[in-house]
This record gives sequence, C-alpha cells and structure tokens, in this order.
Amino acid sequence: MKKEIKKIKDLNKVNIELNALRKTLLNLKFQKTTGQLEKTSEIKKTRKKIAMLLTNIHQNKGSKHA
Repeated sequence: MKKEIKKIKDLNKVNIELNALRKTLLNLKFQKTTGQLEKTSEIKKTRKKIAMLLTNIHQNKGSKHA
C-alpha cells in the first residue's frame, strides 16, 4: 500500500516536470521561429527529456499490470 502511494506521489512529480518541459519546448520553438534562439540543440535535448519521462511512465504502468 505504501509503495502505491509513493508511486502516485512520484507520478505527480513526473507529470509536473513533464508539463514544465512541454512549456519549455513550446517557448523554444517560438524563440527559434522569431530568430531569438541561439542554441537550437536545446530543442532536441528537451524533446529527449520528455521522451524519457514518458517512457518511464509507460514502463511503470506496464509493470503494475504484469
């Protein structure tokens, strides 16, 4: 029971971080479009972080049902 509560708390933290990264990605795309972004590699790095978080979420959900 305690592990499930801990997973829920961790899941909430992950979701908060995921939303923040998505906002960051949106801002980076706007900056690139307007020509203000100097380090375009930040877009790729942010997308990779989002993908890693989503992979973790889906792996945790899969292990719970197995």
